[in-house]
This record gives sequence, C-alpha cells and structure tokens, in this order.
Amino acid sequence: MIVRSIACLLSLSGLSMGAAHAANSGNAGSSASDRPNVLFILADDLGLHDISVEGSTFYQTPNIDELALGGARFTNGYANCQVCSPSRASIQTGKYTPRHGVTDWIGAGAGKGNSLGERLYAPKYALSLPLEDITIAEAMRDAGYTTFFAGKWHLGGEGSLPTDHGYQINRGGFDRGGPPGGYFSPYQNPLLEDGPDGESLPLRLARETSQFIQEHQDKPFFAMLSFYSVHGPIQSSRPLWQKYRDIAAEGTQPSSRFKVDRTMPVRQVQDHPVYAGMMESLDTAVGNVLETIRDCGMDRSTIVVFTGDNGGVSSGDGFSTSNLPLRGGKGRQWEGGIREPYYIRYPEQIQPGTICDYPATGADLYPTILDLCGLPLLPKQHVDGVALTPVMKDGQLPERPLFWHYPHYGNQGGEPSSIIRKGDWKLIHYYEDGHDELYNLADDPGESNNLSLHMPVTTKRLAEELNTWLTDVNARLPSSDPSFDPAKAEAKAIRYQTSFKQSLEKAHAAMLDPNWKPNADWWGSLLPND
Repeated sequence: MIVRSIACLLSLSGLSMGAAHAANSGNAGSSASDRPNVLFILADDLGLHDISVEGSTFYQTPNIDELALGGARFTNGYANCQVCSPSRASIQTGKYTPRHGVTDWIGAGAGKGNSLGERLYAPKYALSLPLEDITIAEAMRDAGYTTFFAGKWHLGGEGSLPTDHGYQINRGGFDRGGPPGGYFSPYQNPLLEDGPDGESLPLRLARETSQFIQEHQDKPFFAMLSFYSVHGPIQSSRPLWQKYRDIAAEGTQPSSRFKVDRTMPVRQVQDHPVYAGMMESLDTAVGNVLETIRDCGMDRSTIVVFTGDNGGVSSGDGFSTSNLPLRGGKGRQWEGGIREPYYIRYPEQIQPGTICDYPATGADLYPTILDLCGLPLLPKQHVDGVALTPVMKDGQLPERPLFWHYPHYGNQGGEPSSIIRKGDWKLIHYYEDGHDELYNLADDPGESNNLSLHMPVTTKRLAEELNTWLTDVNARLPSSDPSFDPAKAEAKAIRYQTSFKQSLEKAHAAMLDPNWKPNADWWGSLLPND
C-alpha cells in the first residue's frame, strides 16, 4: 500500500505535478513497488442513465453506484465517438478519432468501399489500431506494470490484438465487436476457453480479472476489464427476466414505447426486462472484482476507472434502453449517443463524493492515469487528452473545446456529422445538407431547441473553430453517392414510421407477458436441472 500520496510528496517538495514530472523524469518520488495499481473497467453500449445513481429507477446497479460515489464523478463525461471502435481507440491512444483513423466501428461496410445507398458515401477508415501509437498499456508496461486485458477488443485481429499493443495477458480480446456465442458458454471465442455450459460471460470475465489481481498483487498492475455487456445480442437468464418483468408489469404501462426521431424509432421507456437482467449481471461482475481488490487489501492503493464507449442503444440493434432526458443514443450525434458514466476512484488522492463538472472524454484517461501513478506524461502521444488530476482535487483546468467527427451513417439512425462543444454551447454540423444545429446544454440538455437561426454569430464562430480543427487533423469527409435513390430513401422512412415501428411496439410489449419465452433454453443459460 502507498504510505503517502503523490500529492503530499509534491507539496513537501514545493513542486507542481507537471514540474515534478520534468524534474524527476516522471518519477514522483515513489518506487515502482509503491505505485498504485490500476483497474480500468470499460462497459459497452452503456448509457449514462442506465446507472441508478445517474437517474435510472428501473435498472439496479448498487456496485457501480458505490464506485461512482466513492471517488470523482464527472457530470460531463463523454465517449470520443457515438460508436464503439473509435472510442476504444481514443482511450488506448489519447487521441481524437481523426488522428488515429478509426472513425467507425471496425467492420462497418461503407468504410471498406461499399455503398449503403444513402445520400453520402462515407470515407474509408483505419481497420485496426495503429501500431505506431504508444498505447496506455505500452506506457504502463514500460513503467514496470504487469498489463492485462479481458473482454471486448474490436480494434483489429491478427497483428493488432491486445498482445500487439502492450497487454502481456489477454483473455478474450479479438476482432469481434459482439460475443459470437452470446452471453452464455460456449462462447465461440478463440481467445477465451469455454466454461461450463450456461456460464455467464460477464461473470467469467470478472473471474479472469480477479484471478489476475490475486496472482499479481506483489507488484503494480494495469488491468483493463472490457465487458462485452451490454452490447447485443440482448440476452439474460430466465430468473433475471422474471425479476424485471414483474417489476415492469407492476408499473403503469406506456401506450407507446417508441418515437420516430428524424430517421428511426427511438425507445422512450426503460422497461426492457431482458436488458435489465443484463445490467444486473454487469453490475454483479463489477462488484465481484471490486470485492477481490478489497479482499487483497488494495482498495486504497488501486485506481479504479469506470466508463463506457458510447451511449445506450435506444435505436437500432436491440432497441433496448432509453437515454432520456438526453436525446438519441448509440450511433447518434446528440448527447444520448456520447454522454457516459465517468468515474475515477483512488482513495489515496481523491475524496469520496467528489463531483466534477469539467467536460472530459475517454482520451483524457490516458494522461490522467499516468499522472495519478506518478509517471511521465507523453504529450506527443496523448495529444488530445489532459490530466484531470487538478479538477479532482478542488483545482481548475482551462476551458477547452471538445470535438467529435463521425462522417458515417450509424446503424442506429445517426447522420454523418461533426461536433464541437465549448462551454455550454454545442454545435453539430451535418454533411448531407451542410446545416448546423446549436444547443445550449446548460438550458437544454435534451437538445430540443435549435438556436442556430436565433444566434448566427455564435453559430458562425463555433462552425469556424470546428472547420479549423477538421483541417488541422486532416479529417476525412464524406462525398456524394451517385447511387443514392430518393424514392428508396422515402420508402424506408415511411416503413420506419409505420410497419417497422408497429412491429417494435408489439415485440417489446410481448416481453412483459408472463408466458413470454425467447427460445427453448433461454440462449443457453438453462442447465439440465433447470
């Protein structure tokens, strides 16, 4: 355990954190054996309001709530993209998406040269994490940390696996974005041995992580537990479905669960009993690993980070959650697609219950972890991240703009766009017709009042700053697709508003029927004696 904090050492020496790094070549006065451990927990497709402490009254997440309240909770935490692979690459590299080149989820067809029949043709994107980048795992490994990865990778296959990017141990991380065998063993994962039939995947990943922690508690470790949960397929066990089905059935039943928001139906209600079961399994898995840390006596000397890679799936895929009061969800350009739970716990340096309003992204976690560990920052690598340490200790950081670039069509109805947030202002630029939307997030977090026509000066100023940034990072832009057929687009829009929405309403209402059953063995979760 660390006997004195990095902050105390710096106070005694009269050095700031940055000065200490420069004076000591990154050594803040502690030996490698005294440095904190790091547990980085990354959830997939998790909406901000999927967490009880963030406002959900349907999902139950007591372990994640405890983690959130035990350290710094960022109220303006963001993923770096509205889909998974780009955000994950930004976490690993400390860079915005145009810099590392992974601007869409790896495997999306348009970026590989295929037309989607939409108005625009999306640009190509990098299909793996660049090997020339120094990842957070490589930086930690080179500083003497043992590095471990478990779960979803989705940043490339052979030649670009976790073990090619600094992780010395890999349990289950490969090129796929979803679990090919679903959430119960057998997993059909070439890098994760099958467990007993019906074993839960999130609990298995937690067990792998706990075992690593127990076996490596004698020296510092950096462990990334990257859950596939709560990505599709949406699967849970019969008992968990029953539990949340009963809770949902006791409440007032909505007349409608979906609303078409521009392009596709979007879920407006949190009452999906299968998804709620997945949330409980995720929370239980998080609790199991945190319990291991406590049992090993390392809870005060371990930095725990928890966040997600994009917003909850309210449209497309499983249509499984609602992100209200935020608009949209995964794949979409509004806050519901990019706002995330964002928690950092480190009792040695961060007071429980700390609330940070400073806007932060996944790219900031790279330098923040280095800083908390007393390691040298790598500003030429994590060029778009800043160490958040000051704002977690009653200090300040200068205001800065945040940027997003997603020149693609999302499976969930998202439109090719780029975003700048500066202060309370958020501007979205759309590439189909070149129009802008302007929102004041302090007054309008649900982005219902577009102010661009009423505030042309602010709109122009932010648009110019966004364009300058896009040029500086050599952002690839979409182009016109000559195969676009307006008649087909109109027919699709009509179908989404009518027959497709009706089928969604029927299928999701049916999940609350007491006799509902997805298949014979509940996705393989049933054991013979069940």
